[in-house]
Amino acid sequence: MFNNMSEDVLGVHAATIVRKRKKEEDPEELARKLQREQELKEKYDRWGKGLKQMQDETARIVDAVHEMNKPLARYADDTDLEKHLKEQEREGDPMLDYIKKKKKKKNIEAGIPEKPVFMGEFMPNRFGIRPGYRWDGVDRSNGYEKRWFENQNKKKALQEEAHKWSTEDM
Repeated sequence: MFNNMSEDVLGVHAATIVRKRKKEEDPEELARKLQREQELKEKYDRWGKGLKQMQDETARIVDAVHEMNKPLARYADDTDLEKHLKEQEREGDPMLDYIKKKKKKKNIEAGIPEKPVFMGEFMPNRFGIRPGYRWDGVDRSNGYEKRWFENQNKKKALQEEAHKWSTEDM
């Protein structure tokens, strides 16, 4: 069978290919690798700075540019100022519940999903965070928050008492 084949097919007089022990770097592959590393670095830099913080910063910059384009004097018919003041929620506002219901209704109509909120009573914490809506109401803490609030109240009471003693003769 091999006797009938030509020497070109069999490779009798073919040049010897010497393989190098080390692989040569392909410039295209190297460029792709560098680009991939650069993309990952940018991605992790964004994550390191905080995605929400970056969004807030860009929103703040856009808002500042918008405010800079307005005239210095603001009048009663300024729609942006009026809208900004109406959107603020103030503690003790008699219309606060109505405003919240109105916002909730507007969000539902716009298709913005509303996150469920725990509606029962809960112990306060240092950070003012409400419990999750699935919380069963059982306090599983080690009592640190309670002791922390007691210490804060003691300090405040001591300061008030000291102030009363210091201003007694006035």
